[in-house]
Amino acid sequence: MKTLVICSGGMDSVTLAHRIAQDHELIGLISFDYGQRHKKELDFARACAEELNTEFILIDIANIGRQLTGSALTDDLDVPDGHYAEDTMKVTVVPNRNAIMLTIAYGIASSRGAEAVATAVHGGDHFIYPDCRPAFTESFETMQRHALDGLGEIRLFTPYVNVSKAEIAREGLALAVDYRKTWSCYKGGAEHCGRCGTCVERREAFHLAGGIDPTVYADADFWKVACNV
Repeated sequence: MKTLVICSGGMDSVTLAHRIAQDHELIGLISFDYGQRHKKELDFARACAEELNTEFILIDIANIGRQLTGSALTDDLDVPDGHYAEDTMKVTVVPNRNAIMLTIAYGIASSRGAEAVATAVHGGDHFIYPDCRPAFTESFETMQRHALDGLGEIRLFTPYVNVSKAEIAREGLALAVDYRKTWSCYKGGAEHCGRCGTCVERREAFHLAGGIDPTVYADADFWKVACNV
């Protein structure tokens, strides 16, 4: 299956890229600069493409991102601390972000003769992000089938859509993914903060997977409080 992977540079999408490289034909990684404060994640996506010896496609949609206001990822708002299950994390939603990225990715995938676009949305995203839920991904695939009618059948491959981040960590550890070469933190500092939703979820995932988290966190123990461990 010739597959284009949407890769942010985070642990989920990098794990997916390694899975595709092992099980299918990886034709490239596509990343998006949407004006996110943690833009450094894109360097990790590029490094992943180099490691896997595949094309890296960087799409600049920062002008669009500036119009998607109200999110702590693109506006001058504080990124909240705590676990993703808390309502405060809804401030990290960027309206229609995944729908926009997927639409662009599908157009490029069609031009490249791909058979699939892969994205690493997972079960833990459902509570906060509507465009990570199965109802969205299934509907989007149907829409694209009509949009590209006669131009090729392109599957939307979402192997993690109903699984936890811990299962992704477990798979990545089995694939020998070097998670030091991934970036999750939404605050975009010199090192992972250890307090924002993505840091807490990342640390918890390794704990539940029974693996060692190689990430350096500014606050290495906050996740225990946030997760009641």
